[in-house]
Amino acid sequence: MPTPEPGCICLLVELCWGLTSKEKGYNIRITDSLGLPIDATESYLDTLLYYLKENSTRVFIVHMLPDLAARVFHRASVANMMSDGYVWIATAGIGSAVDSLGPDKFDDMQGVVTFRPYVPATDRVMNFTVRFKERFLLENSGIRDVPNPSAPLLWAYDTAWSLAAAINKYSVSSSTPGRTLLGAVLNTTFDGLAGRFRLVNGQLQLSTYEVINMIGKSARTVGFWTPESGIFKNLKATNEKGIKQILWPGDLAIAPRGWSMSSTGRPLRIAVPSRHGFNQLVEVSYSLRTNTSFVTGYCIDVFDVLMKNLPYPVAYQYVPSTNNGSYENLLSLVFEKKADVMVGDTTISMSRMNKVAFTMPFTDTGLSMIVVLKKDSSRSVWIFLQPLTSTLWITSLAFFFLTGFVVWAIEHRINPEFHGTPWQQFGIIFYFAFSTLVFSHKEKLESNLSRFVVIIWVFVVLILTSSYTASLTSMLTVQRLQPTVTSVQDLLRNGDRVGYQSDSTVKYWLEEMGFHKEDLLGYVTVEEYAEALQRGSGNGGVSAIVDEVPYLKIFLSKYCEGYTMVGPTYKLGGFGFAFPIGSPMAHDVSQAIMTPAVQQEMARIERKWFGDPGACESKSDGINSSRLSFSNFGGLFLITGITSGLALLISLSIFVYQERDKLRASASRTRSMSLQKLHTWLERLGSTKHSESPINHQEADRRV
Repeated sequence: MPTPEPGCICLLVELCWGLTSKEKGYNIRITDSLGLPIDATESYLDTLLYYLKENSTRVFIVHMLPDLAARVFHRASVANMMSDGYVWIATAGIGSAVDSLGPDKFDDMQGVVTFRPYVPATDRVMNFTVRFKERFLLENSGIRDVPNPSAPLLWAYDTAWSLAAAINKYSVSSSTPGRTLLGAVLNTTFDGLAGRFRLVNGQLQLSTYEVINMIGKSARTVGFWTPESGIFKNLKATNEKGIKQILWPGDLAIAPRGWSMSSTGRPLRIAVPSRHGFNQLVEVSYSLRTNTSFVTGYCIDVFDVLMKNLPYPVAYQYVPSTNNGSYENLLSLVFEKKADVMVGDTTISMSRMNKVAFTMPFTDTGLSMIVVLKKDSSRSVWIFLQPLTSTLWITSLAFFFLTGFVVWAIEHRINPEFHGTPWQQFGIIFYFAFSTLVFSHKEKLESNLSRFVVIIWVFVVLILTSSYTASLTSMLTVQRLQPTVTSVQDLLRNGDRVGYQSDSTVKYWLEEMGFHKEDLLGYVTVEEYAEALQRGSGNGGVSAIVDEVPYLKIFLSKYCEGYTMVGPTYKLGGFGFAFPIGSPMAHDVSQAIMTPAVQQEMARIERKWFGDPGACESKSDGINSSRLSFSNFGGLFLITGITSGLALLISLSIFVYQERDKLRASASRTRSMSLQKLHTWLERLGSTKHSESPINHQEADRRV
């Protein structure tokens, strides 16, 4: 079998990308490589083609001598493998010889895509072609139809010319050593019939290939390829990427998918594990009356939804495993192509990815743990502070003082009950503000502004105290529960026993974390999980169950009371569906998982099998949810703050308006107008002269 040139290999890969894939570079791999003897019989070729037909791959690359390739295409046509859905790509060795093929061989190659070195139809080439045909007919008078010289023939002519040019240029004689003659040929470059003749490492360097499509009785050019520009449609416009319309086998104008879900048309065989415990994920049941099996569960429903959302119809049937069939055995069936897919709670891992191709995870990925909740019998003497967060406490105190200050600022000039020494007035501010908690303030207010401020503030205090009372009552009456263990480090430090799911990869991860094998106990069902947790590590049980998040969700959906999920979540691979390596269907299923419609359906399926994911958390977080924060009362504080600010601003405006003449006269005696005026206003504002009539201020309030 000839060795393909480096340029041919690059073009071959790019053809596979550009012609058979919707997404360039997606999931291209060689699934098998078969060598043929040059004297292979028809029976041998039929057996080989039948083997290829049984596989799901429908893209075949033919790299062999032209005569053998013609025989392969003929037997493939007999086997109905040159029909719809197939893709045949031939290398340059075959493409260079297509012009010399007979009409019957063209019939067997309909739809084949190949390529050959591009030779421009120059005047030299045309003259050479005429002379070649005349010479050939002269020496072979019995042959009438002479094909045009192929590219290999032009290469042979250029090679002979390079040898003659090397002898002439370097004066090589018959006595010259062969190594010297070879070096002279390697150093020879010139413009030959087939293009620029140049040898690198003994190989002829070709710059341009012509992509051709076998249609009817001829080869049609559909594009060109160069190492610099890749595939393009026209030599004169290399920036016009892509390729012209190709007619594939079966006269299809649309590029085939390149693979078939089932070579014989049978439904896909879906391997399903038969397990005990955690039946919400996957369960196999048998009917003795009908001798049939049924598969149900979260994984099954998700897979059914994904199959309905693929861009093509898929026929499949579930094949449950025997009772002793392990997950590794089922993955081996997929690897050996005895099963097409494995559907179940199959964890993605590095070792398994070497055998099968996984889809992206369709469940929560991670490792966490379940522990028992114990009663918290201790009662803090500071429990009365817990109903409100620290931020809300500080905000409430600040607004108490703010309200007292605003009322004092409005009332102290007109109300004798707000007079006295500075300390007495400070006491009045403090007492008046906090007396509103129990609505026991006895000071009579004279200004309508201060009355309005107090009304708004009393309303806020009423809501705040009512909420505080309800929250404190809840904390004192509701039973408080705390987890017995909060982290893996606690388990390691105490030397506690830990449970895990038997025959899973969790045991390996626990040993990596530092647990001893004798401290690890395996269980199968959620009932065994609950029993082991209730016994505890000191009574033959465990202090915690470590497992993947989907299994823990199933446990909590049945045993919500008295248990909780704690600790950090350690990232793992999650659950995925297993396909044979190289199956394009794995990529299509992964894309379907990410679509919004499928995500909504998966959320519905999760609620169906696991229940409401937030139900258990709401029960265990009852204490934290009863605490009141600033965000609960932000609107009320905003209202009372704006009210107090406006009242204070209006009161100050009234004072400035009434005292404007006296303030202007007092400030005119000095040059420092601004500072003196400010000082005078403050003195007047803080004065408590009894000669001023409260009635005037009340009248001003009414005018405002």
